[in-house]
Amino acid sequence: MHSLRALPLLATLTQFLSATAEPAAQQQQQQQQHILAAEDNDDTPLPVVIWHGLGDSYTAEGMQQVGSLIEASNPGTFVYFVRLDSDGEADRRSTFYGNVTEQLAKVCADLASHPILSTAPAIDAVGFSQGGQFLRGYVERCNVPPVRNLVTFGSQHNGIVDYRACASSDWLCRGALALLHGNTWTSFVQSRLVPAQYFRDPADLDSYLAHSNFLADINNERGPKNATYAHHIAALDNFVMYMFEDDTTVIPKETGWFEDVEDGKITPLRARKMYEEDWIGLRALDRKGGLKFKTTPGEHMQLSDRVLTEVFNEFFGPYKVSSKKSNVVGEL
Repeated sequence: MHSLRALPLLATLTQFLSATAEPAAQQQQQQQQHILAAEDNDDTPLPVVIWHGLGDSYTAEGMQQVGSLIEASNPGTFVYFVRLDSDGEADRRSTFYGNVTEQLAKVCADLASHPILSTAPAIDAVGFSQGGQFLRGYVERCNVPPVRNLVTFGSQHNGIVDYRACASSDWLCRGALALLHGNTWTSFVQSRLVPAQYFRDPADLDSYLAHSNFLADINNERGPKNATYAHHIAALDNFVMYMFEDDTTVIPKETGWFEDVEDGKITPLRARKMYEEDWIGLRALDRKGGLKFKTTPGEHMQLSDRVLTEVFNEFFGPYKVSSKKSNVVGEL
């Protein structure tokens, strides 16, 4: 079993767009150029981008083992580990502290300028814990190079209301926890504490919508809606969401499937307004068979080589190989 040490959980969009994003027409042209390039890369596995979770780093042994499994499943795969700092410990610290909008802008720029990723027809992506919703943010906000298949494990797509993630000796984590619960909606915390930027309490949506620095935007919960976000998600081949059956770290665990949980009542994604009105393209993707809900046994981030290898064999590989679509999309 892999315990990836990826603990869960835990600027404005206008500033982000004006500072880092290209005009929509130029962005779409770049994506089309990537797709056309596929004709010359039919037998080469698409590169895979990995984004680790809270308390982890791109240099961690567990992440490197995941990369090795990807390469073993599809020999010749170029694996890229998202990093916010070349120093492993500084990269780990950035999972707790930093402005997620600024962090994501850096990742968008890094991938778009990478000598290998930037020339690929597309990429596949796998996100562990909070890395999953951050990669989804990449798809929605920039997506150059474009993502073909996105796989997330135990991610907080609908936010968190709490987390149990800190070892007694992990003062970096314990400090973040204290800050999260004490001053969640202040501009100071929303621009500096990473888990706070995907905190979402259904009982206090007004505060969330008014102050959330990240999640409220990429979930398109404010108005007017950003049509580009929905377009990019709907254009995925597959969006595969894994929830850990015995997860007691992510609260609520159902956030991994975009489910809303309030007072113990679970509202499935397909019964939510965000799906019915297709705020981020999930309904359109679902209708073409690309939205997949999966579970795996165990606690948060406890993954077997078998599960990972099955995922990598099914959804990663050469561009010309269509992802194997199951007959049953999944049930909520």
